[in-house]
Amino acid sequence: MLEDETNAERARHKVRPINRISMTEKLAYSLGDSASNLYWKTLEFFIVIFYTDVFGLPVAAVGAMLLLTRGAAAAADLAMGSIADRTMTRWGQFRPYLLWGAVPLAVTGVFTFTTPNFDVTGKLWYAYVTCSLLMFAYTALNTPYSALMGVMTPNTVERTSISSIRFVGAFASALFVQCMTLRFVNTFGRGSDARGWQLTMLLYGVLATVLLLICFLCTRERVISSRQQAANIKCDLRSLFESRPWLILVSVQLLTLSAFAIQGAATAYYFKYFVKRQDLLGMYLATNGLGYLAAVLITSRLAGLIGKKLLFMTTLGLGSLVVSLFSYMEPNDIRTMFVLQILSSFMLGFKSPLVFAMFADIADHIEWKNCRRTMGLVLGSAIFSTKVGMAIGGWIFAVILAYCGYVANVEQAGPSLHGIVLSMSWIPSGMLAAATLVIAFYQLDDNFMEKVEESLALRREQNKL
Repeated sequence: MLEDETNAERARHKVRPINRISMTEKLAYSLGDSASNLYWKTLEFFIVIFYTDVFGLPVAAVGAMLLLTRGAAAAADLAMGSIADRTMTRWGQFRPYLLWGAVPLAVTGVFTFTTPNFDVTGKLWYAYVTCSLLMFAYTALNTPYSALMGVMTPNTVERTSISSIRFVGAFASALFVQCMTLRFVNTFGRGSDARGWQLTMLLYGVLATVLLLICFLCTRERVISSRQQAANIKCDLRSLFESRPWLILVSVQLLTLSAFAIQGAATAYYFKYFVKRQDLLGMYLATNGLGYLAAVLITSRLAGLIGKKLLFMTTLGLGSLVVSLFSYMEPNDIRTMFVLQILSSFMLGFKSPLVFAMFADIADHIEWKNCRRTMGLVLGSAIFSTKVGMAIGGWIFAVILAYCGYVANVEQAGPSLHGIVLSMSWIPSGMLAAATLVIAFYQLDDNFMEKVEESLALRREQNKL
């Protein structure tokens, strides 16, 4: 009895280790998302217009294809998270997938943006296969990568810092994609957009592979799962669906990512057909990246001052308001469009680092309640909800274009222009407003999570004794 008390007291003194992570390691971790965003932002902003205006597919077929392929890949995120939770190698649970997944992601990216000399039916089948492979390759790499943050440190404050710096890398990459992609396509293609897209994705594949290798070499896993935990996927999934904070955050992800996908896909059409200044698209998208980047640079500090939940709610609500103002723009209001883009990107830029830090908190909360560590599954569900939201948003936008009578590469009539403007303004604004209301019910504030962290640290120390 005396020995047990001594052990418990010894564990209590170790309960809140600082678990500081060096800036070098945080920056190395961020390079993984820089690599991922070479693909994610290309898909977000250019995949629909690539398939309709370069690849040559009907817009309704593109919408259905993206919904199905992204939906299937999203379902794989949960499976991938569970697989990663049960992976044990000398490199850890999650880091090995950075090494194993880099080349498959690069290869499938090139094939997805290759335009074969097939008829429309053949091209549609080709698009289904290659886009599915790209999404599965992305899942196999990005789900473990996201979970890696949760095992680099158990400290919730440090996780917010890691997540913030992660998204500095992500949005720096996004800025590069938004500003340079169409320039690369024009330069490499020399009059052939099909060839330009293929070579651009080859370049992105090489860059992504290098960045992922650096991330793999320069990061470490410090929170080690118990090897005695029995595999029980049914129990793990039940713990997710019984978690109210998880249900709330997944709902927020679905709403916000659907909004981002609709507005993101609409942007290229907006400048091509409404503003009629497609030459400004790269610069306009670059301001998007700058706004996001400015937000993530101060996310950790502001979250420490007012808390993650309040910061999330406030900025999401303000972002919704700013996005709605696009409905009042005229084609020649270009300067105002850029100002609104910077403001909305800044307000919405806080969302990404906050939401992934909050998913990591949920994984700790589930472990605290159920004594089961499912970091990979929980972070996999974050990627799952991201992809489902993107799939729903892309499908909604394609349905809007088809309903409004969109025809590629011709002057657009009133209904199709109206649909494009709505997709830039009121539709995503309404979804963001709904997400703001939902996040109000999130319960895991920072003070509560500090207590959870202390309890888990004590439990882990006692298990070692």
